[in-house]
Amino acid sequence: MAQQDYYQILGVDPHAEAKTIKDAYRELAFRYHPDRNEKNPDSAEMMKSVNEAYAVLSNVEKRRAYDAMRSRFGDNAYGQFRNTYTEQDIFSGSDIHQIFEEMARSFGLRGVDAIFNDFYGSGYKRFDFRQHGLRGSGFIYRGGFGRRGGKAMATGASPGLGRFANYLLQKVTGLSLPQMGQDIHDTIQLTPEFARAGGPYPYHHLRRSKRLVVSIPAGTKDGQQIRLSQMGGTGKNGGPNGDLYLKVKFKKPFLEKAKDFIVSAFSR
Repeated sequence: MAQQDYYQILGVDPHAEAKTIKDAYRELAFRYHPDRNEKNPDSAEMMKSVNEAYAVLSNVEKRRAYDAMRSRFGDNAYGQFRNTYTEQDIFSGSDIHQIFEEMARSFGLRGVDAIFNDFYGSGYKRFDFRQHGLRGSGFIYRGGFGRRGGKAMATGASPGLGRFANYLLQKVTGLSLPQMGQDIHDTIQLTPEFARAGGPYPYHHLRRSKRLVVSIPAGTKDGQQIRLSQMGGTGKNGGPNGDLYLKVKFKKPFLEKAKDFIVSAFSR
């Protein structure tokens, strides 16, 4: 059974420009706005799907990742994408709340606060702060637009504010924002022959005290990094785990090692 497709949800061509995508979202958000669909209980679910589709396709990097999955997995791209990206990932940096506020001003409809309180109840909170030269606004919610359990997230805040901004947001909203776990870097040693052929490689993850079997791609080169998604440090407050990066280092034959040792010893 074919899964839903973000382009079909918005009714746009896969090659549509950013303006076309935004215009399509505005039209659909207006069409399915709860204030205009009091007798249509299905409009809220459609609104959530439209929001999610726009949040992905309006972001260059997320759209590129989704397009790559469509090319590789076809009708199953949506499922693959939702297994990779959380609601926090999808809606981070979205301008959805700004578009809702534009509709509120233009058509007298309820704004983002009232609408998202209907969607997510007490899990939704609006914030707006200006302190110590920092400013930010947007919303934080628990409970997702999508089908899985949501995580707390913020959108619309000024980017790159760091830990101090997170502290201010926590003071303003009373919520602890999710923090992504740290990435972990390690080195594995492979023979050139094994790296060339590829295959399963047993790896002992010391931080997690567990053994993993890493799939080494055929043709791996010396110095190449292999990324294991979400196998890094543990996230906080519902944030995602970091990634584990394994840098490949080729083992040298015994005679080559001995030669390097002799050269190093006599060069001192």
